Amino acid sequence: MSIPRPFSEQKTAMAINVIYEPYIDPEYEFLIERIYPPRVCIDNDTCEDCTLIKVDSANKHGILLEMVQVLTDLDLVISKSYISSDGGWFMDVFHVTDQLGNKLTDESLIHYIQEAICSTRKGKGTFPSEEVNRSLGREVRPGQKDTALEMTGADRPGLMSEISAVLVELGCNVTATVAWTHNARAACIVYVENGPGGGPITDPIRLTQVQDQLQNVMKAHHGKGEKRSSVRLTTPGVGRTHTERRLHQLMYADGDYERCRGCDGGGAHKKGCDRTHVNIERCEEKGYWVVNVRSRDRPKLLFDTLCALTDLGYVVFHAVVASKGTMADQEYFIRHKSGCCLNAESERHKLTLCLIAAIERRISLGLRLDLCSRNRMGLLSDITRVFRENGLSISRIEVATQSDKAVGSIYVTDAWGHDVNPDTVELAIKEIGGSIIAIHKSSSWGTSPSISPRTDDSRVEEVPRFSLGSLLWSQLERFSSSFGPIRL
Repeated sequence: MSIPRPFSEQKTAMAINVIYEPYIDPEYEFLIERIYPPRVCIDNDTCEDCTLIKVDSANKHGILLEMVQVLTDLDLVISKSYISSDGGWFMDVFHVTDQLGNKLTDESLIHYIQEAICSTRKGKGTFPSEEVNRSLGREVRPGQKDTALEMTGADRPGLMSEISAVLVELGCNVTATVAWTHNARAACIVYVENGPGGGPITDPIRLTQVQDQLQNVMKAHHGKGEKRSSVRLTTPGVGRTHTERRLHQLMYADGDYERCRGCDGGGAHKKGCDRTHVNIERCEEKGYWVVNVRSRDRPKLLFDTLCALTDLGYVVFHAVVASKGTMADQEYFIRHKSGCCLNAESERHKLTLCLIAAIERRISLGLRLDLCSRNRMGLLSDITRVFRENGLSISRIEVATQSDKAVGSIYVTDAWGHDVNPDTVELAIKEIGGSIIAIHKSSSWGTSPSISPRTDDSRVEEVPRFSLGSLLWSQLERFSSSFGPIRL
């Protein structure tokens, strides 16, 4: 039997534990950033046809994706990028233009880019100023201050109509909607306000009611053995994940990559082939895995690829990204953030499929319909109901409210995923009543409304294979000497 110690000894032991308990300053991780703050240089002089955005700063996992996210949120086109982050410091160079191929000259936009990139280094979210929103004519990140409904499940015709109808019945006002479909799966994020009065939904009972009703919609019409579906509600917060990155995460968790079919290094890329090729090889000397991706060029391609690498836990040490003609080449030197390389063929195969899926998810099949209408409660429900009643299926949707207007794009196919009958679309548009302002025939690599038309030259040009020795370092060395404060 143990003999209890006197109270005085217990008190002494407790005191010792308190005195010698380690203390870690929560601001310590940002100390190096206070000592060596990030530098962002906007250079409009070096290149004739684009603006160079040069960033150097202390490194952390995910910072590359966060910087690219800032640029793609502004609908800027990144034509080339040179990346080096070996060790505790990174230095990145981005060649960017606006959607019309012009350099960035708007001072408020330049100032926002600098502030936003510096904010990502401090781990703080940043929202554009009203001045930037007015300059761009839209909100950069709509819906971020509302309740978010995240849903995944099997894709089927009429799914978005059913979701919208339930939200109207529950008195929820939709402020923004983004949905992707891929490999017979669907992921959707809907931002809602609490009725016409606005504001996020905070009542726990009401939140549970909304979640239960939407769960019933996602589970309906399940086929044999189909059990995967989820509904999650999140309230506004500083740590809320970027909408499109979150869609990537939802579709990955739903396993859409498992059915991918692509070219994964089985042979050389043939001229004229526009399929996605992924080749992963080992660099024994440095302990890297070298990932080469060749695919059709499109907006936000770099962002989507980095989402897959970052969320799978890989660190990009060096990279070269460039587009030429209709094709894009990406080369990454990576390791896992734990320091380990890919140690199994199964892991290499999974990374290959995940990269292919990340690139293909944003590819939109069908006819693109541009929406611009006076906003009202139930608008999305009415539009999607008309599509469903006319046998049209939504393959992708991006709609948000701006003041008293609802704007965005909806991609439609027939119920089997094929091209739609023009007469059917015309009838649906007439029934909707003037909200659809433009119709664009979309290929399998369709673009969003903000994307400028591609060149008419459809030839696939051969792009020379990139190597760090011949291209990356020469460019980085040339640019590194000119880093300096931003010029306004």
